Amino acid sequence: MASINLIEAFRDFKDAENIDRPTMMKVVEDVFKTLLRKKFGSDENFDVIVNAEKGDLEIIRRRMIVEDGQVEDPLSQIGYSDATKIEPDFEVGEELYQEIDLYDFGRRAILAAKQTLASRISDLKKNALAKKYGDRTGDIINAEVYQVWKKKSCF
Repeated sequence: MASINLIEAFRDFKDAENIDRPTMMKVVEDVFKTLLRKKFGSDENFDVIVNAEKGDLEIIRRRMIVEDGQVEDPLSQIGYSDATKIEPDFEVGEELYQEIDLYDFGRRAILAAKQTLASRISDLKKNALAKKYGDRTGDIINAEVYQVWKKKSCF
């Protein structure tokens, strides 16, 4: 599994963007579930586990082991001979849990996930600003502008 240490990223977002850990974890989970839907067509048999304490990300695929030739849904089932290649002591009827490596998604999919993550974070920031200042509509506020970013809008 590709090692992703998210602790520093969570800390940076909390400090710089005022986004708390649970919200950030939910956004990361949603982004990877979207990535799974694009690659496999569904995310039903996948668990995306974001551990905020350790900063780890794991994607686990669950499939039921069935007799060879009886696989009706390859997303939720795996043949016995294929399962024994992964671990030899599996039995028919057991559930197989397999960790998905991020490298399996490919470079383009990971870049798309990165863009989606950046977009979701931007939306969170815009919503936080709207929530913070939404009730002050019509107020006159005195402020100093230190930096102006081109092509960036708040709303």
